Amino acid sequence: MTKDQAILEIKKTFNINSIYAHRVFSLADKKNLLEDSFRIISEKPKPFVKWVGGKRQLLAQFRLMNLYPPEKFDPKSGKYFEPFVGGGAVFFDLLPETAYLSDLNNELVVTYNVIKNDVENLIKSLKKHKLDKEYFLKIRAQNPEKLSDLNTASRFIYLNRTCFNGMYRVNSKGGFNVPFGKYTNPLICDENNLRKASKTLKNVEIKKQDYKEVLKKAKKGDFVYFDPPYYPVSKTASFTSYTSEAFLDKEQIELRDTFVELHKRGCFVMLSNSDTPFINKIYSEIKGVRITKVQAGRAINSDASKRGKITEVLVINY
Repeated sequence: MTKDQAILEIKKTFNINSIYAHRVFSLADKKNLLEDSFRIISEKPKPFVKWVGGKRQLLAQFRLMNLYPPEKFDPKSGKYFEPFVGGGAVFFDLLPETAYLSDLNNELVVTYNVIKNDVENLIKSLKKHKLDKEYFLKIRAQNPEKLSDLNTASRFIYLNRTCFNGMYRVNSKGGFNVPFGKYTNPLICDENNLRKASKTLKNVEIKKQDYKEVLKKAKKGDFVYFDPPYYPVSKTASFTSYTSEAFLDKEQIELRDTFVELHKRGCFVMLSNSDTPFINKIYSEIKGVRITKVQAGRAINSDASKRGKITEVLVINY
């Protein structure tokens, strides 16, 4: 069996994407390929936070529709960039060999780096938290700018695991303002997954920076995934804001222009956004780009009748 045949066998047997199949093959004992591949896959981490708009629910759909990942991306020579990393669902699905993750949410970036560099002390801190509304409000009221990185990360994960629907939303001053959730036994400290995530992040660069910084490093053959704050489908729909800055028409057009620049360089580019006339228009103007509608679940809406399936767009240039 050739290397390519072995990778294809791993991909089909375990129903995983091709980039991760390459990673598994490189790590597996070739004498017991499938057995050892199973062991490696069983140790794969998942996102450590719940994230509104996270892509875990959509990745199988992307694969079935042949939208993801790009077939011609070479994970040995190409780099992966995720500039709006959020919960990191795509990164944790792909586990590429070289990855650069970034976000403007400082608390999120601090949390990634604490998991990467100080996971055992983070686990100890998370185990001290309580499921209690008054305690939750006390932790929520803390100013993360005055906390150590360790306590910032512990607070971030605790609030994410115990707040309403795992939302991350801030007010205009940057203060977290999601109410206490009604949970009976939330898993505040998933220590096994945190350790797996820590191991996976060891050689990954994670920075607080603007998405445009990707232009300084991305080259032909690299893979860039954009999952920005979505363009609102209505005047009241931008509830998912997780930084205090707006991301509306001007910002979306600037992101489109960054997409175009990466497209011209020969990067593989994938972008998710809301299915609105504005978003469809600004990306339909790019030659060589495909816009596909995908079905996503919406779990949060004040009107219960509006929860359920909605369409989003996936924009790709490959």
